[in-house]
Amino acid sequence: MKNFDIAIIGGGPAGYNAAANASSNGLQVVLFEHTALGGVCLNEGCIPTKTLLHSANLLDEIREAKAFGIEVEGAITPHYAAIAARKDKVVQTLTSGVAYKLKGAGVTVIQETARLGGEEGDRILVTAGQETYSVSFVLLATGSSTIIPPIPGLDKVNYWTSREALAAKTLPEEVTIIGGGVIGIEFAGIYSSLGVPVRVIEMAPEILGAMDRETSAMLRKECGRRGVKFYLETKVTAVSEEGVTIETKDGKSELLPTGQILLSVGRRPETEALGLETLSIAMNRSAVVVNAYMQTSHPRVYAAGDITGFSLLAHTAIREGEVAINHIVGGEDDPMRYDAIPSVVYTHPEIAGVGTTEEQLRSEGRYYRTLKLPMAYAGRYVVEQEQAGGLCKILVDENDTLLGCHILGDPASELILLAGMAITDGLSVEEFRRHVFPHPTVGEILHEVLFS
Repeated sequence: MKNFDIAIIGGGPAGYNAAANASSNGLQVVLFEHTALGGVCLNEGCIPTKTLLHSANLLDEIREAKAFGIEVEGAITPHYAAIAARKDKVVQTLTSGVAYKLKGAGVTVIQETARLGGEEGDRILVTAGQETYSVSFVLLATGSSTIIPPIPGLDKVNYWTSREALAAKTLPEEVTIIGGGVIGIEFAGIYSSLGVPVRVIEMAPEILGAMDRETSAMLRKECGRRGVKFYLETKVTAVSEEGVTIETKDGKSELLPTGQILLSVGRRPETEALGLETLSIAMNRSAVVVNAYMQTSHPRVYAAGDITGFSLLAHTAIREGEVAINHIVGGEDDPMRYDAIPSVVYTHPEIAGVGTTEEQLRSEGRYYRTLKLPMAYAGRYVVEQEQAGGLCKILVDENDTLLGCHILGDPASELILLAGMAITDGLSVEEFRRHVFPHPTVGEILHEVLFS
């Protein structure tokens, strides 16, 4: 029997950051990860996808160089094997960095599958391999797995999920993406920029699910100009070697011949074989139920990341892990908040949102007012983007307090943090616009919108 203060099950963003935080607070920490440190985000999600996107976006910029007075002679040829090799190198560098961080923090890392094993007195038991560990606290951070929908014929074709797509060393001749969420749209951006014909099939009326519909529609049209074909309000009824059979909202059926199928319909919390029943951990379907401090129904078992089912994003997971550890070491005034979690799609151009959307506010019957301007109202955006479109939208309530912000245009991923901080701090329009924005910056668009 090995004794520790806390066992963390899962080495993704929630787990490894929480482990380092717990160790810095004087806890003896053991972390279990049965595959590679870094979790889905670092190994087969955020980081490798964004590495491929950066190469694809750089290729787009080179193609657009003439508009900026730069002539590029000769053929512009992407070499996907080299692009994929760089992606692997980036992932290796960052996973090594995680291992170094944990080693430096004094965290014991066990490369085994771990599960809860009940209690002995005031200690929780965790089993891994041939060993049993006795701990005071547990943080569950096992992440999520890809949803495989029950589509007839799917088991008879060679389909990809994001894992297989990222592992591929060559490009498909053409690809049909089932699902128009964040993952699907980012892969659509990668493949279309690299010259692969792309179709996206989405059951909802618009891509990107819960994100702002106006900016999502603008991005879809931009992707369409780059050659991506969209089938909205369309469901897949079957797949075969011949292709994908779809049905539109008016009941019409069509067979779409395709080369490669990429499934991108979402992810679900990974809770199977975790031993949750040994401690009677409460569940909401496949997600672990937690309170504002990430405590489960067992007061000494916490959960963070995708396993909670709130927001399947790496930055949410990191913050949830912080809240859990802070509560364990005595912090009662640091609850988790989900009202200002940024969402970003790293396409070209980027799209990002934080806070509430117009669709959400209308469905809840809440008053709101919209302030918005084209991104071209920021001088530097025009300098850097030539004639690119884009939009910045801010939503406020009856007291002019910020409720949400939605941006289409580079670098939306960086700008959205400013709006998120304003929402978190409960700033009004008047308070936010008193801040001095450096000139010329793209971030000035927020200042311009506040005066619109």
